[in-house]
Amino acid sequence: MDHIHADAASRLFRAILTLRTEEECRSFFDDLCTIKELQDLTQRLEVASMLSEGKNYQEVSRATGASTATICRVNKCLNYGSRGYVTALNRMKENEDKS
Repeated sequence: MDHIHADAASRLFRAILTLRTEEECRSFFDDLCTIKELQDLTQRLEVASMLSEGKNYQEVSRATGASTATICRVNKCLNYGSRGYVTALNRMKENEDKS
């Protein structure tokens, strides 16, 4: 990523970190993303969650409607990526356990 795009990405991430509630996040992402983009992001997180629970590709595809290509891509990120899914899923579980 070149310097200009890295700066823009950094600005986006900083903007997301300023959001304090689920409603603020929903409003921000509603403005930022198309309906399809938001559906795709939501689907990928659901795929990651199901894969991390040990579900197989067929179960994940049936439950989410995701293609095997998407499931494979998410699985690759879970196993070899930057651990973003893992961090988010673990923190979500911690928050659920506290509730």
